[in-house]
Amino acid sequence: MNRLEKVVQNNVGAEILPVAADVSKDDEVQNVIDETVEKYGRVDVIFNNAGIMPVNNLDAIARDEWQNIMDVNVKGVLNGIAAVLPVMKKQQSGHIITTSSVLGYEVLPGYAAYSGSKYAVRAIMEGLRQEERTNNIKTTVIAPGTVQTELFNSINNQEIKEQLESLKDLPGADMQALQPEEIAEAVAFVINTPKNMAVNEMVIRPTGQEV
Repeated sequence: MNRLEKVVQNNVGAEILPVAADVSKDDEVQNVIDETVEKYGRVDVIFNNAGIMPVNNLDAIARDEWQNIMDVNVKGVLNGIAAVLPVMKKQQSGHIITTSSVLGYEVLPGYAAYSGSKYAVRAIMEGLRQEERTNNIKTTVIAPGTVQTELFNSINNQEIKEQLESLKDLPGADMQALQPEEIAEAVAFVINTPKNMAVNEMVIRPTGQEV
């Protein structure tokens, strides 16, 4: 919550309602939506952006990591959809945005479980699009490449973590990672599209990234 409070402090004049939640817990996610509706009367956009990226080869048998990946990256998205969908259907409008990854399109060694979660996100969002398009609910998958975020802090495999931090062993090692603000610009773009237009998937890579 301290970080959310800093957001409020850094945006003087903006009307912000900070509500903390663990996305893997459906009741906490539901509380975010309930408090939002109570204060503003509606929800126009939800951005399912929480994610973790523990990476290991499958022979590490990292069952706890696998469970955490699915709880946050997949169940977290489903919890967000479950909480907001009744509100948006009642409104007959809304926009559900979810972060996937370029690794939701292909798999690299060590990333099988993470990629699996991101493939699942794409499948869930496509199903949602087909089911709710007639209710004027837009869906968008944002699939970033390498971005300078705290996501790398969730990597427990020290060898892979060092490779990513240095970028020396990544395909396209001469690339410059994207900044979170650049992804935010893309999200703002899809939110501000006309009512009759939906950007369903957007893949955003650093120009030099190979994967």
